[in-house]
Amino acid sequence: MSTEGGKKAVIAALMANIGIAISKFIAFFFTGSSSMLSEAIHSVADSSNQVLLLIGNKRSLKPADEKHPFGYGRRRFVYGFVVAVVLFLVGGLFSLYEGLHKWQHPEALSDWWIAVLVLAVAIVLETFSFRTALRETNKSRGNKSLARFVKDSRQPELPVILLEDAGALCGLVFALIGVGMAVITGDGRWDAVGAMAVGTLLVVIAVFLAMEMATMLVGESALPEEVEAIRAALEAAPLIERVIHLRTMHVGPDELLVGAKVAIRGSETAAGIAAGIDGAERALRAAVPTARYIFIEPDMDRGPS
Repeated sequence: MSTEGGKKAVIAALMANIGIAISKFIAFFFTGSSSMLSEAIHSVADSSNQVLLLIGNKRSLKPADEKHPFGYGRRRFVYGFVVAVVLFLVGGLFSLYEGLHKWQHPEALSDWWIAVLVLAVAIVLETFSFRTALRETNKSRGNKSLARFVKDSRQPELPVILLEDAGALCGLVFALIGVGMAVITGDGRWDAVGAMAVGTLLVVIAVFLAMEMATMLVGESALPEEVEAIRAALEAAPLIERVIHLRTMHVGPDELLVGAKVAIRGSETAAGIAAGIDGAERALRAAVPTARYIFIEPDMDRGPS
């Protein structure tokens, strides 16, 4: 996946959310709508999340050093996890609290048309942001479904933005329904229902994101097709008869660690083994460019293990 594409999607989402947040706070000031306040906090949380993703992306570029010999690529996973927590705590819990409060103490909406206008404009802006994220995703996902792409992706930015934008669009529809029903029925509790629906949606998305980022932090392997490409490249090398063991792990979204024990002929000289391993490494990197750290251990073939 293109890191630049993920960054482009984050910037587009950030620009859209800053404008949306300001307009929602203005609408809340005039209408007193709980749904509008929940949506405004939602947009603030989304904007903060996008800033965090950009910071994480920049800090992950720090070169490897003695303390972190495999680099700082995993910082992008850390910031992706923080984003999920922020989205959960700031967006979801506040919206649920505000909705419950307004359910217990319903209030009639004033100047409701402002809320409807702002929500309609926000839907247009969020649609633009979602379209940008979807366009960048389509460049990378190939034949995978969107759900499979989000599950398989080892880069946090695009999946996070996709889910944020999809959640934001659904949340805006919930808020619009809540405000509309409150106006039609004259019952302010509909506005509270809209706020609680937004909060529930945010919590669900945040929990899913947190689980995905947690697996990346623990250390995920290469994708199955990448593992097969690595194995094929190694076994095609003249020195190697077969791969005995193969282990892979992402040390960053664009960086793979590959460890392999390979069977070689017992008649090989030390010089021949060294040259053969160098050739296998070159072939492996050509097949899977993200394989940055490669460790190959030659051994005798003792049969299946």
